[in-house]
Amino acid sequence: MAKEKKGEGFHSAAGLIRYFDAEEKTSLKIPPWLVAVLCIATIVIVTVVHVIWPLKG
Repeated sequence: MAKEKKGEGFHSAAGLIRYFDAEEKTSLKIPPWLVAVLCIATIVIVTVVHVIWPLKG
């Protein structure tokens, strides 16, 4: 029984490796600096909107 489970894991891992290798070639690549800029821009926009229209309550 232990041999069956060991074999299943290997085949599953091989399938995942093939999937991610194929995914790399066709996937959208976003540079890390763009992610950082978008995060900073979102923080600035939310802060400005909060200052302009404060929550009442």
